[in-house]
Amino acid sequence: MNYTLEEKYRLIKESVKKENSKNPISIVKKIMHKDFINIHGPEHHFLDGAAFLVAYKNAGGDIDLDEALEELSKRSITMPGAMCGLWGICGSTASIGASLAIIHNTSPLSDNEFYSDNMEFTSKVIEKMSKIGGPRCCKRNAFLSLITASHFVIEKYGIAMEIEEEKCEFSEFNKQCLKERCPFYKLPF
Repeated sequence: MNYTLEEKYRLIKESVKKENSKNPISIVKKIMHKDFINIHGPEHHFLDGAAFLVAYKNAGGDIDLDEALEELSKRSITMPGAMCGLWGICGSTASIGASLAIIHNTSPLSDNEFYSDNMEFTSKVIEKMSKIGGPRCCKRNAFLSLITASHFVIEKYGIAMEIEEEKCEFSEFNKQCLKERCPFYKLPF
């Protein structure tokens, strides 16, 4: 079935709100397996941040989840596909950066540690992605962004999200998979 981006966002929102995990990877992987999520695509620009927001809330983060998801939806739907190759910034990283900005209510005029923290987070993830190289993989970049974000909020804010070692379940569906160059590649049995 073909879904519009708006339909995908609605289905993502409905799906993430059912989750009670503190592990954003667990949440995102469950939804990545649904038929409305492509192997690559701009739906990850909402999905990844939404999974982060839900895990953050479930781990004790003080946010109004409905309000945060609505705001993330408004921000992320304006992000074009292929940002990684065309703009030099990963949509997953931008999505989670937007989620942090929503959590901390930062704006372009903010003059506090949260403004700096958001930039610190995105720069850490982009550095990791730059060392791996391309071509793009929305699953790999989601895992990198979410793992980095989980560690980041534990260190900075004491929000104890759950993190586990990740092995990719999507390699066989990605024609451009980096295989052994990807830190999440799972060798076939």
